[in-house]
Amino acid sequence: MACKDEVELFLSNFKSKLNIWGYLLMHRPKNTDTLLDLELTSQKVKQILLELEPEDFSEGPFEDKILHFTELWVFGKTIKEKEVYIKIALGQFNEKNICISFHFAEYPMTFPFK
Repeated sequence: MACKDEVELFLSNFKSKLNIWGYLLMHRPKNTDTLLDLELTSQKVKQILLELEPEDFSEGPFEDKILHFTELWVFGKTIKEKEVYIKIALGQFNEKNICISFHFAEYPMTFPFK
């Protein structure tokens, strides 16, 4: 598991890149269903990603063995009183950040820095 300094560095890099390149949300039914249920636009999701803090960190980083992006990081946010599981990666150089998961948490999440 990452230490708080590593999480802060990842978030700094992620947010800087997000402001320049944006993000790509993976098309998955549970992501779409969550966005519809919470009435979130892509701009609102971007704002939520920009507001992630080290206290929102849950797990990671993990090696991406399927899509071979960069390391995967897991965060959680309470949105409209529901816990949302957010799995993100920096993606490739000079390309958008990747948001693999943005859906309701399927199990209780832990937050080591809260």
